[in-house]
Amino acid sequence: MAKRAKADARRGGTASKFPKASSGELVTLLDFVRYAASRFVEAKLVFAHGTTDPVAEAAFLVCETLHLHPDQFETFAAARVTAAEAKAILDVIGRRIATRKPSAYLVNKIYMRGLPFYVDERSIVPRSFIGELLDSHFSPEGEDDDSSLIEDPLAIKSVLDLCTGSGCLAILAARTFRNAEIDAADISRDALDVAARNVAEYGLQDRVTLHRGDLFKPLGDKRYDLIISNPPYVDAEGMGELPRECRAEPKLALDGGADGLNVVRRILKEAPRHLTSRGGLLCEIGRGREPLEAAFPQLPLLWLDTEDSEGEVFWVGAADL
Repeated sequence: MAKRAKADARRGGTASKFPKASSGELVTLLDFVRYAASRFVEAKLVFAHGTTDPVAEAAFLVCETLHLHPDQFETFAAARVTAAEAKAILDVIGRRIATRKPSAYLVNKIYMRGLPFYVDERSIVPRSFIGELLDSHFSPEGEDDDSSLIEDPLAIKSVLDLCTGSGCLAILAARTFRNAEIDAADISRDALDVAARNVAEYGLQDRVTLHRGDLFKPLGDKRYDLIISNPPYVDAEGMGELPRECRAEPKLALDGGADGLNVVRRILKEAPRHLTSRGGLLCEIGRGREPLEAAFPQLPLLWLDTEDSEGEVFWVGAADL
């Protein structure tokens, strides 16, 4: 036991001393969420993959194990679970702690803008702020017309999702820009296999086309009304400090080089050749705002905030590139 505790400490965790729940002690969904949250806090888990705290993480896992949408939790919070369901919930709680894998990998699902998407270890767990920005700054149903970055979202005919990963942003773009054809590119064949599954599940094979290759290379000379991208942007310092949960994801999807901008620089350099005259680039770069502005002082980048981020996504029009 002492050897196991030392090994856990070396991996950045702590040996769990939390007592196991006995049969019948936990009764309702809320009981299991409280128990899981306590276990997660005690185990010092990190929450960075769609949930931001132990309670939200616990509710997500409980709902997914019981095949409930997260929005249904309050409806069934006081409902009792069966013995078989209780066993399944306790099992996934235990695996979350023992493996330190993101919960999305354990249940093969993540939600973006309320929509479910399949995900596994072949692609990064999607958590881009761009999904929210598509609703707030591009949606034709947007409440505030002054916030729109384009005159008419319905006039968008072509969109490129660069570094698409599991294809979630491409699918959200297809729902936002109803008249657009969507291209989605990624260098990873594994990630594109995940994306193909998601595209098929939403019945968008006729509107979303997947391309394998390095950034713009598989796209020829094609131009787009909009390019969106959530590229690798973690800098060297960040890569060295990644928690175990993030180290479960493909390094290729995270590592942005010394300052995190290796891929972003290439996108900015090559994007002008792939944008229409009235097009624009929407790109997420994490904490790279300061080095990016220093590297491209001439670019009038518009920084967009979301409910959970400040200055992590920029917009720049084709004319300014």
